[in-house]
Amino acid sequence: MPRLLLGAGVHDPAEVPGMGAEANSAAERLRKRLRQQLPLGLAARLRVNDAEGSSPWNVSNRRAAADEILADAAEEYAREQMTRGGHVVPPDVEQQVMETVLDELFGLAGLEPLLRDPDIENININGDRVFVRRSDGRRERLPSTVASDAELIQLIRDLAARSGVEERRFDRGSPGVSFQLPGGERVFAVMAVTARPSVSIRRHRYTTVSLAELRSNGTFDRRLEAFLGAVVRARKNVLITGGTAIGKTTLLRAMAAEIPSWERLVTIEDVFELGLDADSEAHPDVVALQAREANIEGEGAVSQAELVRWALRMAPDRVIVGEVRGPEVIPMCNAMSQGNDGSMATLHASSSRSAFTRLASYAVQGAERLPLEATNLLVASALDFVVHLERPRGDAGGRVVSSVREVVDADGPQIVSNEVFKPGPDRRADSGVPLRSETLDELEAAGLDVDRFEPGAWGRSP
Repeated sequence: MPRLLLGAGVHDPAEVPGMGAEANSAAERLRKRLRQQLPLGLAARLRVNDAEGSSPWNVSNRRAAADEILADAAEEYAREQMTRGGHVVPPDVEQQVMETVLDELFGLAGLEPLLRDPDIENININGDRVFVRRSDGRRERLPSTVASDAELIQLIRDLAARSGVEERRFDRGSPGVSFQLPGGERVFAVMAVTARPSVSIRRHRYTTVSLAELRSNGTFDRRLEAFLGAVVRARKNVLITGGTAIGKTTLLRAMAAEIPSWERLVTIEDVFELGLDADSEAHPDVVALQAREANIEGEGAVSQAELVRWALRMAPDRVIVGEVRGPEVIPMCNAMSQGNDGSMATLHASSSRSAFTRLASYAVQGAERLPLEATNLLVASALDFVVHLERPRGDAGGRVVSSVREVVDADGPQIVSNEVFKPGPDRRADSGVPLRSETLDELEAAGLDVDRFEPGAWGRSP
């Protein structure tokens, strides 16, 4: 019997060889019945489980319950069809339908069609309300992906439980969870602290990307492409900044593509997202570290700050922090200033200048409790460049590099920097203060055509 082409959309019986229209129609009706009854049955059993104070179900518990619910529902449907004289689905087809429904529920369920759409970048779910943002900046509301809030919560529990190297809980005791889907999408979900469960999914259109590709889609021009490549090859320490979903991780991936394949990299992330270890040809020697939450007894947590310290014991050529969010800024700066030149990180900031204030505010959270002057000295000795991303004027879906700052020194409460690329009228990076001569020499040694960067030659290249 051929595999049924069943799904949550239109079904064309002619697409299934060997089966007639009536048989396919009956199989599809059965699938719709089972798909409707399974979440309702599971939700009812979950309420009983919670009322009894039992532990949350794991995937195997829920799968066993789903098998029972589907078997009962399929038997009831067959009885109805026999009573009415309708078309009874053959046992082997019935089993395939049940497997299809199980795949929908224990796979990505209603998320699957959204994640298959390459034009969708962000997915936000508030209970039964689904909103997406497309690559051109347009926002849309789409039909619900689940039958109930209980089903949405359980779907997130299932996906989180099998998302990676360690369990990610999602219950009233741990109402927020962050994890990565098999396709690399980043998920954050909350429950109990909101009226209805809420899920946010961020997608990366470019899991592997080069600076040339970003230049071709308008992120920067040829001159800045050459500059950023030389910065990486010259082993300059770089901080990539910008707002939420602006493309910081994508730019970091593109710059990392300039790192020689023989170098040993250690990446530190709150949730796996960079994926540099997935490309064994470009980066064969990568250790990817992920922060770990505390267990149910409140023990076993491993912070990003601790992972950065561990990374320094692993003989890395470069340390890459996916996103600086707190006290890991101090060990990160130590890593950058203690021989691991060429390290990189990303940071949420509204401008290239405000990145320094954000770093100082994070450093205060660390166990070291460094005063502002000491923090600025550490940052100035560690960072070489800050690269900032923004949306260009008049293009809601675009992202461009708008500013690049060269870090020069620290002067008490201030970090001294030169904006070597500054925002132009459309927010795209344009000529700024000339690079320092020693920096220009180092970038020239790394392959940069310095004629483009001499004073008086700072017009935008084609």
